Amino acid sequence: MESFIQFYQYTIFFYATLLVLISLFLAFFGYLNTYKNKLKYTKEEENILLEHREIAPPISIVAGAYNEEVVVVDATRAFLDLEYPNFEVVIVNDGSKDDTLHLLIEAFELTEVPHYIIEKVISQPIKRIFKSTNPLYRKLTVVDKKNGGTKADAMNAGLNVAKYDYFVNTDVDCILAKDTLTKVILPVLDSKTPVIAVGGTMRMVNGCEIDRVQITRVSPPRSFFPIFQETEYLRSYLITKMGWAYFNAIPNVSGGFGLFDKNIVIAAGGYDPESHAEDMDMTLRIIAHMRDHKLPYKIVNTPHSCCWTEGPPNLKVLYRQRSRWGRGLLQIFFVHHRFLFNKKYGRMGLVTLPYILIFELFAPLIEILGFLFLLYLSITSQINAHTFWLMFAYVYLVGLCISILTIALDFSVKKQYQTISEYVQLIISSALEAFLYHPFIILFTLAGYIQLLTRKEFKWGKMTRKGFSQSENPVNSKKKSDLPLS
Repeated sequence: MESFIQFYQYTIFFYATLLVLISLFLAFFGYLNTYKNKLKYTKEEENILLEHREIAPPISIVAGAYNEEVVVVDATRAFLDLEYPNFEVVIVNDGSKDDTLHLLIEAFELTEVPHYIIEKVISQPIKRIFKSTNPLYRKLTVVDKKNGGTKADAMNAGLNVAKYDYFVNTDVDCILAKDTLTKVILPVLDSKTPVIAVGGTMRMVNGCEIDRVQITRVSPPRSFFPIFQETEYLRSYLITKMGWAYFNAIPNVSGGFGLFDKNIVIAAGGYDPESHAEDMDMTLRIIAHMRDHKLPYKIVNTPHSCCWTEGPPNLKVLYRQRSRWGRGLLQIFFVHHRFLFNKKYGRMGLVTLPYILIFELFAPLIEILGFLFLLYLSITSQINAHTFWLMFAYVYLVGLCISILTIALDFSVKKQYQTISEYVQLIISSALEAFLYHPFIILFTLAGYIQLLTRKEFKWGKMTRKGFSQSENPVNSKKKSDLPLS
């Protein structure tokens, strides 16, 4: 037993040390990538693109909607109001059972139009297509289809209808910054190597002040779970994804927001309706398509805050979100195991997927086993208190430093918050995250693994939508409705 305890201690030490070194490595190159992005894509480049319509590639915004009556009209107005010369908005009503479609028809003066669609990717049948009789809404197309049960199926239907070669994959419960399309298309125009996808930083809308579906003041969430998720999102985008992007090794362009080359997505077979992580699945498959055909490619990430989304307001919804993410992560390795350690797939097979396997898929298992083993050592009085607190302080403080570095990096990209005290709130939440938030993430992720392994039937969960005029003060919130978490 003593030799086993020593083996465990050394294993945990080297695992934690390697994770810390990789995190610092990604943080360093994430900073370099962010600085490089700020130098290359200034307001001057954005203005040139806006002023010269002929050089701005047209973009389709595709968003699925299932039972989204609370937000769908406001979201559609916000999409139509984006500052970009050439774009269309495709809203896919995925067989909603509420007033989603009816509200769209009334608000945007829609009428059914004849349609002939070439099915480039498979989806449930499209029943009707609507266009507006009002020239103000000429950019809007609404697709009414049979429910496919997943966002992936709705996205495939949207791709079959979308006119343009680039599309943005987003959700109707998201708010996009007005200059989002300019921010994500500039790296495409600037690159000599074909850019097949562009990600952007996402963050929590909870706590922000909103007027006419535009954020007028960015503030940190005031409720318990979203403020932790704000820092978590910033770490994921500004450190991890910006770091991986420096080496063209991004593992995942978020399903909440991302720009894609439509022709490449179609060539890769479109979105997989059976996937619980359709965003990572799609990213891996477009990379595999390019590698299989020996084609050059880049996937990049912009550090700018492009998209705000509503975070889980309570423990029940957080559980549904994270167990689904856990199912999706495990499913990725069942479906795409042939990519793992396969030199044919370059960085994806030899670097990115091994990292995800060891430090993301295995991490909850290692942490829960470590906790149980620590409990055993405590009961049997075998803990070296000095070594334990030294190791704990080592891991905890490095993690906190990375969070503080992330917040500083966000400050350098653009000062989103208006007061120092608001940044201090994020630092305080980062200090408490390991104790008050992270244990839930571990347990809920493991629950997702178990659900997939036991083939538990998956149903989309429900979350309370407050609408875009939402406030975390219930007195000021709109009508509430239980809708699926997308």
